[in-house]
Amino acid sequence: MDAKFLNPFIQAAVEVLEAEVNANISRKEISMQKSSLTSDDITVLINLVGDIYGIVMYGMQTKTCLNIISKILGQDLAELDSLAQSGVAELGNVISGRATIRFSEAGYKSNISTPTVLKGKGVEVATLGFPRIVVPLETQFGLLTVHIGLKENKSGESGSADEFISLINGPVPQKGS
Repeated sequence: MDAKFLNPFIQAAVEVLEAEVNANISRKEISMQKSSLTSDDITVLINLVGDIYGIVMYGMQTKTCLNIISKILGQDLAELDSLAQSGVAELGNVISGRATIRFSEAGYKSNISTPTVLKGKGVEVATLGFPRIVVPLETQFGLLTVHIGLKENKSGESGSADEFISLINGPVPQKGS
């Protein structure tokens, strides 16, 4: 994966966490992960399609999630209820949205999916053979781990979901075929 696809997500995560929760952030050692299993209690998953496509995940422990979302909402949350889940999904959405704005400014068109919240360690996420770069961001609220597995769409296609699937699996069968 090209490093130019990594920085927009890390910069966006730092900006959003600083703005929303006044986080003090230090980046820990970056690694590569090929496992398809989640390693955190909570993982927000977002897909990208377009000139840049793949997957981005934001992982954290439940306590970290509750600390961050409680601070954003200005109220103490004791459990990962629907409000906390909605809050952490929106956090992932905002970070990813900011990253795609940076891509757009660099001439890449990409869209993000609606966030999906995965609860529990060891959830299998098929990342379609994309190795993921893992960037741990330490804050006073706990560790937020950003997993990025992206590729550039060099086919010149517009990057619809069908085109994304065809890049991975071959052409999508059409009705009546």
